[in-house]
Amino acid sequence: MFIEKLFSLKTKKNEDSDEKLSRSLAKTISWRIVGTLDTIFISWLVTGTLSLAFSIGLIELVTKMTLYFFHERIWNKIKWGK
Repeated sequence: MFIEKLFSLKTKKNEDSDEKLSRSLAKTISWRIVGTLDTIFISWLVTGTLSLAFSIGLIELVTKMTLYFFHERIWNKIKWGK
């Protein structure tokens, strides 16, 4: 039930403070590009190995993109501060 509400499409007009699913996805992807490039760079500085840095970056890309997407959708449901 929670997941259904999280992804539900409203039949009435969205309030200005609500985000569409597509906007949350676009924000998720753009932020992860920035974050992953940062992680790859830092991993390369720490390890000195570019292939290891890309491996770390790939794992981080998938896990953090998923976490961020759900984090955004949950916060979109919270009325506090809107």
